[in-house]
Amino acid sequence: MARFGSFVILTFVFFITTAMADVPLQDFCVADLKGPVLVNGYTCKHPSSVNANDFYFGGLHMMGNTSNPNGSKVTSVYVTQLPGLNTLGISLARVDFAPRGINPPHTHPRASEIMTVLEGTLEVGFITSNPENRHITRVLCKGDVFVFPVNLVHYQRNIGNTNAITISALSSQNPGVMPVANVIFGAKPEIPADILAKTFQTTKENISNLQKKF
Repeated sequence: MARFGSFVILTFVFFITTAMADVPLQDFCVADLKGPVLVNGYTCKHPSSVNANDFYFGGLHMMGNTSNPNGSKVTSVYVTQLPGLNTLGISLARVDFAPRGINPPHTHPRASEIMTVLEGTLEVGFITSNPENRHITRVLCKGDVFVFPVNLVHYQRNIGNTNAITISALSSQNPGVMPVANVIFGAKPEIPADILAKTFQTTKENISNLQKKF
């Protein structure tokens, strides 16, 4: 009986491990961005209609427009920009920073991020989960690499007097992005002001003013 029980446990562990493995079942599954079927991702184009352009994205060498309140611009290369990424679990993003520009605190709910600094000097950081809420931060220079674990709040700030550029790889074809301020103060419909007032220990008037900004 004990031997049978061990067999059942090993079989269960093998099943769970196999089920969690992200193993493609074919060479590629180029996203049919106009497909009517809703799945966890996109349905596949027929292989006979696939061509090199499905695996290509041009323009990542071009500087993003940083003339906005944050002083930064994200250029994403997700599955919606590069259909060949569908089912592969990877994507890219370029971020341009004006001097003192920031990429505000945000999370990627479906991806970890590994970032390389191409130009400039950045202060970066992320916050660990409750109850510690540790702020792990570091200053990065050209050529430095930093990792932001999946779904943790993180940010970048250009602390130099020149433009800064980063390239990030993310472990999802569609990592998603949730800017903290936008999510909380820009929800549609709005989160009731009295809830946010208690959460942030401030007045409803202050909350309403913040909601108007987003």
